[in-house]
Amino acid sequence: MRIVIVGGVAAGMSAAARARRHDESAEIVVLERGPEVSFANCGLPYHVSGEIADADALLLHTPASLRAALNLDVRCGHEVSAIEPDGRTVTVVSVAGADTLSYDALVLTPGASALRPPLPGLDSDRVSTLRTVADAVGLRARVDDGARRAVVLGAGYIGLEAAEAFHHAGLEVDVVEMAAHVLPPLERELAHLLDAELRRLGIRVHAGIAAERIEPGAEEDVVVLADGSRVPADVIVLSVGVRPDTAFAVDAGLAHERGAIVVDDRGRTSIPGIWAAGDATVSVDAVTGARRPIALAGPANRAGRLIADDIFGHGAGRPIPTGLGTAVVRVGSLTAAMTGANRATLDGAGIAHHTLHLHPNQHAGYFPGASPVHLIVHVAADDSRILGAQAVGAEGVDKRIDVFATAIRAGLTAMDLIDLDLAYSPPYGQAKDAVNLTGMVAENVAEGRLRLWYAADLDAVAASSLILDVRTPAEFASGHIPGALNIAHTELRARIDEVHAAAAGRPVRVLCAAGVRANIAHRILVGNGLDSASLSGGIQTLRHWYGAEIDRILTPDTTTEGARA
Repeated sequence: MRIVIVGGVAAGMSAAARARRHDESAEIVVLERGPEVSFANCGLPYHVSGEIADADALLLHTPASLRAALNLDVRCGHEVSAIEPDGRTVTVVSVAGADTLSYDALVLTPGASALRPPLPGLDSDRVSTLRTVADAVGLRARVDDGARRAVVLGAGYIGLEAAEAFHHAGLEVDVVEMAAHVLPPLERELAHLLDAELRRLGIRVHAGIAAERIEPGAEEDVVVLADGSRVPADVIVLSVGVRPDTAFAVDAGLAHERGAIVVDDRGRTSIPGIWAAGDATVSVDAVTGARRPIALAGPANRAGRLIADDIFGHGAGRPIPTGLGTAVVRVGSLTAAMTGANRATLDGAGIAHHTLHLHPNQHAGYFPGASPVHLIVHVAADDSRILGAQAVGAEGVDKRIDVFATAIRAGLTAMDLIDLDLAYSPPYGQAKDAVNLTGMVAENVAEGRLRLWYAADLDAVAASSLILDVRTPAEFASGHIPGALNIAHTELRARIDEVHAAAAGRPVRVLCAAGVRANIAHRILVGNGLDSASLSGGIQTLRHWYGAEIDRILTPDTTTEGARA
């Protein structure tokens, strides 16, 4: 049996290794058009930064090592230009010319190529992508040769990692992102935290602005933005997205959607004998059912392995799982991570949900170094299934998001989180972990003990309701919503008549710093016959939602009278 695999790295090499374990006698040929067949593409930015000093550390295997360990026939510099499904052959082009290779099973894992928008000047020698070891080596060489200013076009995962890498290497850095905020899949209120951290590092962020052109120069290039800004650059990284690298597969008649190969839950394409996996394929979102490529190494690795099982008839019980898009990125001192659906995809799919905002510490507050994990969790309105989770913080973010990813995969409801028995010790967590707390808040919402209102609705709420701020007078004076009534939650029972009088029949919308005290106040208000709801995530979330605009939202008041009125 001859298995031909087109493309190495994650999905392709996983399929090849697994196939060898199934059949020692199979002929397994891996065709890779690039110079490396197995490298750590996720580690590329860290060579640019200098944190991974030796580029060879990124090379996981070579054709020789794969021949020795797995008896694989790996051919680098070999590009498949055509597939002939009826005859089960592929046309392969290399420096030696064109050749034809037959197959019994064909696995397509060609990956994706960088999007290149029609931007004048994009062919400048100072412009590079960051997708191969050669890209990383070239960018590191520019740093070592004295580059002083870098511009990163695109603030997705790779763009942010590239920006941080250049900053770490001592360059001045500008990031340009056409979307409204950096890391567009992240919710707005969390993205503001990353924006603030980038600015703290000295990285200039141009969000909601497109690059119009690049003007090449003898000493430096200039990136011209839509708002007229001119940003000088010694090095420019293009990271505005990718597209499936599948022209040869589309030409062969394989079913596709916008260039991404359509596969079933075994990785089978529309043509018998051909499987596909990785960035070049359509994935089904596990939460919304949306169909799109998911360019992540973990799902690609797992899909490649399961395809090999299917080829040899061992995968009857193990379909390729639908995607959650779990991802994590470091930005300075912060970590951002997410899993499942975000607000935009849920709204686009018409899935009714409510959103929880929490700001618990990553470990016990009395243990030195406690810091918040800013957490957003989307919960289904009908059955309280967990639909998605995102978090930003200095520590403990990846741990919590991994738990949420596991919970979504297992089909747990938000209330099931209450009962998770998670590791606890003061340096590592709290007795009520952030995950457990999420379940407790979700249960309160599901059972009607807690109603929420949101920062996005502030204008409408201020126009129709009494806003009750239950923080201390000192907290209130540090910044509050104009017109809000301030009564500390510990005084609320004794002063409930003031609330009735101020509300004058209107709803009461209560808030505190993070939501805990407001929940206590909410129950007091409801118990006294008032229409009440609590601001999800409190003033912290309000600040994150409005970001740089917060100064026009909150009014500082240092007078005692003003702090109580």
